[in-house]
Amino acid sequence: MKPKVAEVKGLPYQYRLFGEEVSPAAESRVTPVCFREIVREIPDTNYLTHGLFYYPAKFIPHVPHYCVRRFCSEGGWVIDPFAGSGTVGLEAVLAERNALLIDLNPLLAIYAETKINFRYTDLQAGELLGWLNQLFASQIAFYPQWSNLSYWYPEQVLEVLARYWGWIHAHDPANPYVQVLRAALMRANRRFSLTDHKAPKLFRSKRKLQEVSEWLQRPDWKEEMDQFIIQAALEIMGRLQSLAQVLKTTPCRAIAFAGVDSATVDLTECPRTEAVITSPPYLQAQEYLRTFKLDLFWTGVPEAKVRELMRLEIPYRKAHQPFSTPTYEQVCAQLQREDLKRLMHAYFYYTTRALQNAATTLKSGGHLCVFVGSPTVDGIQVETWRILAEFFAPQGFAFCGVLEDVIQTRQLFRQRKNKNPRGMESEFLLIMRKE
Repeated sequence: MKPKVAEVKGLPYQYRLFGEEVSPAAESRVTPVCFREIVREIPDTNYLTHGLFYYPAKFIPHVPHYCVRRFCSEGGWVIDPFAGSGTVGLEAVLAERNALLIDLNPLLAIYAETKINFRYTDLQAGELLGWLNQLFASQIAFYPQWSNLSYWYPEQVLEVLARYWGWIHAHDPANPYVQVLRAALMRANRRFSLTDHKAPKLFRSKRKLQEVSEWLQRPDWKEEMDQFIIQAALEIMGRLQSLAQVLKTTPCRAIAFAGVDSATVDLTECPRTEAVITSPPYLQAQEYLRTFKLDLFWTGVPEAKVRELMRLEIPYRKAHQPFSTPTYEQVCAQLQREDLKRLMHAYFYYTTRALQNAATTLKSGGHLCVFVGSPTVDGIQVETWRILAEFFAPQGFAFCGVLEDVIQTRQLFRQRKNKNPRGMESEFLLIMRKE
């Protein structure tokens, strides 16, 4: 029988995989584990508010759940320089720790405010329905500053969403009911667009175009759209109230640095942390922000700002200084294509800079916990964890161990043509200690 959600918070013990203390080991040591078996307290990966917002390739909560409790004391601070949807932050607060979250995506501010820091326990379904009726009756239109808006939405849907988002932007974002409705509309943004809402990335498919065309021919299409929003809002409110009930006595919070470069953001005034816990984007994760364009524009981020941030993504960013470790050099020596060598250089240069920046907040004895895969680039496996370990070892970080977790589920493009169509089969948690 699975434990109640409330039992996940504030466990009275800490996990041990290396004996009483995490001890240095040979650099080649990799310990096979299954985090879903180690952390059985988590009923599913979307429990509480983990599944509140659409976010592909999320950090499974079991890993930060383990790391937070193992490497940070109650009331302490952890930092995640690749915060994504805020998985580390939520697990930290559930464990009565605090979190500093950093991400290039401006939506992190909404994720942290709603799915982590929400503390309202007395919301009522009847009152929520009253707010929904106001939204549905709205005549205030908001059209995002986006030149391709009509490419992603039929005219009828665009007109409805513009009125609903006009209502959102006209109301106080701190209002808990407005936060619930904003999250529900973020689901509707994708569901009723012309992008294939079942695929990780933003693209129009013939299947979705046909589906939307047939749906709009039905006389009750708008009622169906409104009913989707109503059901989403009720479900979101229930999750948020469950979260607020679990966290009603804790003062712990997540602080978000959203829409900033993790490699350069100033952290000098931040609290001292006990652990860096993060999962950087994959080496070949292209156009990260493109996935979130619909929500970015509807929530009010200007197109010029999105373009500015996209230029900071790995595929479009050039490393201006050398990067080298033994394993990195071995991989690059096998690569024939210069573009892949540049990609490797940019990825490891900026990933390590972001990790270094986050580690400036670490106390002596604090831990660096990085969850990464070993992707295949042009048929060559890249042991990311080993390259990171080699990079940080000369900088005063002691190697503690590597835990290998077999990937159980992954959403992939089934017809993609590359040399590794199955994707990565394992991910690795690298653990190092700041001396």
